[in-house]
Amino acid sequence: MITLLFVGCSNESEVKQIIDSFTKDLNDRKFDKLYENISIKSKKEISYEEFTNRYEKIYGSINARDINIKIKEIDKDLKILASMSINTIVGKLDYDNLNINLVKEDDRYKILWDESLILPNMKKGDLVRVETKKATRGKILDRNDEELAIDSNVNSVYIHPEVFNKNKIENIDKVATILDISKEYIEDTIKDKPSSQLVHLLNVSPYENDRINNLKLIEGISIKEEVSRVYKNSEALGNLIGYIGNITKEELEKSKGYSQTSKIGKAGLEQIYEDRLRAIDGVEAYLKRGNEKIEIGKVNQRNGEDIKLSIDSKLQDSIYNELKGDKGASIAINPLNGEVLAMVSSPSYNSNTLVTYKTKEIANKWENQNNIQFENRANDSYSPGSTIKLITSSIGLESGVINPNEYMDIKGESWQKDSSWGNYSVTRVKDTKRPVNVYDAVKYSDNIYFADKAIKLGEEDYIKGLKKFGIGEKITFEYPMQNSQISNNGKLDNEILLGDTGYGQGEILMTPLDVVLSYSALVNNGNIMIPRLVISENKESKVYKNAIDKKYIEELKKCFKGAINDEDSTGYLAKIEGKNIMGKTGTAEIKNSKDDNSGINNGWFVAVNEDDPKIAISMIVENINKSTSEYVVPKVKNILNYYLN
Repeated sequence: MITLLFVGCSNESEVKQIIDSFTKDLNDRKFDKLYENISIKSKKEISYEEFTNRYEKIYGSINARDINIKIKEIDKDLKILASMSINTIVGKLDYDNLNINLVKEDDRYKILWDESLILPNMKKGDLVRVETKKATRGKILDRNDEELAIDSNVNSVYIHPEVFNKNKIENIDKVATILDISKEYIEDTIKDKPSSQLVHLLNVSPYENDRINNLKLIEGISIKEEVSRVYKNSEALGNLIGYIGNITKEELEKSKGYSQTSKIGKAGLEQIYEDRLRAIDGVEAYLKRGNEKIEIGKVNQRNGEDIKLSIDSKLQDSIYNELKGDKGASIAINPLNGEVLAMVSSPSYNSNTLVTYKTKEIANKWENQNNIQFENRANDSYSPGSTIKLITSSIGLESGVINPNEYMDIKGESWQKDSSWGNYSVTRVKDTKRPVNVYDAVKYSDNIYFADKAIKLGEEDYIKGLKKFGIGEKITFEYPMQNSQISNNGKLDNEILLGDTGYGQGEILMTPLDVVLSYSALVNNGNIMIPRLVISENKESKVYKNAIDKKYIEELKKCFKGAINDEDSTGYLAKIEGKNIMGKTGTAEIKNSKDDNSGINNGWFVAVNEDDPKIAISMIVENINKSTSEYVVPKVKNILNYYLN
């Protein structure tokens, strides 16, 4: 509310315009324009340079923004009582008694300026001081307390132009070669810089000591240790852990308590757990008046919270090395408690590159690959192919549609239920030349057998069975995952679509996590556990789904061990002597239509160890042009051998 005392209504509008203009100029940092609107007397007491520099330095040091001034009273002498609020690095500052005096010069009101119009408590001669206590961002640790992301020292490379430029061309050549960066970047960095001033070139990861040692031999190069985010030196973790970077204008507008110089999580767990990992520096702003210290505001230092993952980083590396740059993903879990042991997307990136610099080699590689390493395939959903045959088998056994002792006599390699299917038919990999039961159908991955059983189950019972495994439902998990789906519209009211879904084609989609969770039920009394990634937060194992009726577990175990142990099975190359492994291969055909012959194949393999169950693992390799059994299965076998032995 504005209270006008002795001031005519004709003056009210002009006075308000002056205060509004003053407020706007403060927010826009147009201190030159502000100077134009102060009185002649004020200009005699402070020069233009001193005025603008004082505002720039003080408002810059406290990151003043969102300034709001409201008039409370105006008296006959043009003295204004106002309130003022300012957002700063020490929070929002509220002042209720700001005095603004106006004088009339040449029929216009001008501001009679003094230091209190910078900050209401300021007096002439006061200095503004800001002291910062650096906080530490929370660590990201693996299950064995190995540090995956920490605040630590990096090597900051500086150039001293006065010395460096004595042999400028030669030195630029040397630096460009050692760091594998362009000469133009170095030239542009030092261009027009004061010769006596150290110029920051870039930061180098602590894992690259050879580069640093070579740089130290160049005159004019200075190396300083500075604190930055440092990641485990591994590409395997890039998409999972992510990285931090400079905050953008858009992020600053959305986020509270950050400044223009803040670093913020940009991807992966660094982004997902930003609020908990984030470090809040301790900041104290105060007025220095001689020996007196007058507090402006204060923020207490708060270190970020450490988070401990269920990830085994050595297993993560082992899986990533098996994928060898293939486009694909793999997730491994402990089947008994749901802890995620590895979550791999390939190809990936070394997070240190994103917080230091990219060499020309890396930049060219990423560009030539269209930056595919930044696509996190571990949380993508895919057509599951024949890996779904465990689910179809379980639903069929429980409903009575599948009887282990009953055989289906299939003639040839293609089949359709009846002539209403037109030209469409389901094909099988192998014609056994004899009737098959569920054991044979799993071992030989017989699409026709499972299409027939899905149709016999019918839409309602089959969908009900899928939901027992969590398919089509949103899963509780700390890491964002694409949702699985039963079909594009959630229905299976088309007989061909229902049949195709029974062997993992159609429109059904599952993530690598969905696939591995379904097989974990084989060794956990039919139960699927809620998956857990951050074990420092989720300390208790809980059942997610009672997926498989205990009565049928032994039959299913027999079938899916046969898919590994029998010499003529599709997963035989995964057999490990002395270990009981259960699992299933899968090849998902990705087509634009049923008649499309130009689609691609994704290769799946999922496995779980039975005795003293320690690991269940799924792997998908995109667009393979080789046999899944010969290409994907041996990779998973190598991982199982490593982890179980």
